[in-house]
Amino acid sequence: MPNTVRLHRVIRTSPDTLYRAFLEADAICKWLPPHGFTCTVHEIDVRVGGRYRMSFTNFSNGQQHSFGGEYLQLEPGETIRHTDIFEDTGLPGTMVTTISLAPVSCGTELHIVQEGIPEAIPVEHCYLGWQESLQLLALLVEAKVGE
Repeated sequence: MPNTVRLHRVIRTSPDTLYRAFLEADAICKWLPPHGFTCTVHEIDVRVGGRYRMSFTNFSNGQQHSFGGEYLQLEPGETIRHTDIFEDTGLPGTMVTTISLAPVSCGTELHIVQEGIPEAIPVEHCYLGWQESLQLLALLVEAKVGE
């Protein structure tokens, strides 16, 4: 499908820890914004039918991009599926992101599919941003603090 990105990683942590990292506001702010951006979670209601809203801010120039969506599917430790809609009218449409988690011998296999990316956003920019975010995610969840 055009305007779709697919990512795959194996991360050294449990599916439950990864699942939490995708749904807790403080964790999201720590890892989801790509390099050079900060994140503010304005609203998060983690339940099927619940909504979220957040903003990424470019640290260099202060430009902000706000977006939000609805949780469509939540299966603890296994699947998260949600919509993403940009508030910028120049980025129309509804994206659907599916995160799939599966235990493997050395951690968790993570698959992400993001569909319906607006035409104005080059798909390679999405890949680059996700790659940076997933590096930060691994740093967060693979750390063994206080053990």
